[in-house]
Amino acid sequence: MIIQHIETTTVAVPLTKPFKTALRTVHTAESVFVRVICDNGLVGFGEAPPTHVITGDSIGSIRYAIEKVIAPQLIGMDLRNRESVFKKLNAAMIGNSSVKAAVDMAIFDLVSQAAGMPLAEFLGGYRTDIETNFTVSVNSPLEMADDAERYISDGFNVLKIKVGIDDIENDINRISGIRDRIGYDIKLRLDANQGWEPKAAVRAIGKMEDAGLDIELIEQPVKAHDIEGLKYVTDHSMTPIMADESVFSPSDACRLLQIRAADLINIKLMKAGGIYNALKINTLAEANGIQCMTGSMIETKLGITAAAHFAASQPNITRYDFDAPLMLSEDVVAGGVVYTGRHVSLNTAPGLGLESAKLDGLF
Repeated sequence: MIIQHIETTTVAVPLTKPFKTALRTVHTAESVFVRVICDNGLVGFGEAPPTHVITGDSIGSIRYAIEKVIAPQLIGMDLRNRESVFKKLNAAMIGNSSVKAAVDMAIFDLVSQAAGMPLAEFLGGYRTDIETNFTVSVNSPLEMADDAERYISDGFNVLKIKVGIDDIENDINRISGIRDRIGYDIKLRLDANQGWEPKAAVRAIGKMEDAGLDIELIEQPVKAHDIEGLKYVTDHSMTPIMADESVFSPSDACRLLQIRAADLINIKLMKAGGIYNALKINTLAEANGIQCMTGSMIETKLGITAAAHFAASQPNITRYDFDAPLMLSEDVVAGGVVYTGRHVSLNTAPGLGLESAKLDGLF
């Protein structure tokens, strides 16, 4: 299984509704697709969305890194010795985690195809289907309550609520308004996207706890670099705290786990640099009694399929945030995972189960 070609192309798909967080507003999902071709005729695919405010990647930087830096180093390597390939991939550049993730998932697509197994089965085979939450973008309290009600009517029973864009009291009003509208049978997860300060976060969480708003968890309340601040919030809150942007690499996870700075970790392939490192982060977390969620950026079904296969393969990954393809105005990917409301079913075809004919037409 010798790598012969590594190619990229770009796609852009409008969202049905702007996606707003404390960090950015997205109107169109842009991504770089990568295609890796081996000498035995197998083809693997990967995806890297540019997420400037989180990973620092752009469309131009992703394509240049793959075509000019990584491809020359990997072409000619044998995927039967995949540890050597992953070592070379991860050492090829500093950072550029989305770039590495796209190539990484294409390699895993190839090796699981060669094994004749769906990727989730190849990685461990713990589950065959999962359920995703749906994200409510940060807007006015009324609009957020309307959105929450609509997503529940579509069959979702776990909502991820974006907060952290302005005054923290406004965030409490947003959550109160949503609870008043939808009641208490629906799980709510909050994601502040680094928008709060540690002491203010503790005060706000305390108020929400006292008000009985019943929040399942709060994701990344403070700045990514502020591990001590994250630990302060975790230590002073009854509500579980999840690290997201604070954990990119296995070494980040080690640092966080050593001081117990969070109760949960959100693993995203675009932060971890792909499945290879995501598996290491999850293993570290599991060894320390910390459950994980697998999330995503604003991606197409290509990247989400890889993330879903990884997540379904591991028993320690207990929460899933794979709603991005449901926000897009069209599906440019054939094959892969199948959505039925909140249910995400994995393909039974080998690898990622993508229909290469449609994807090949994009290159």
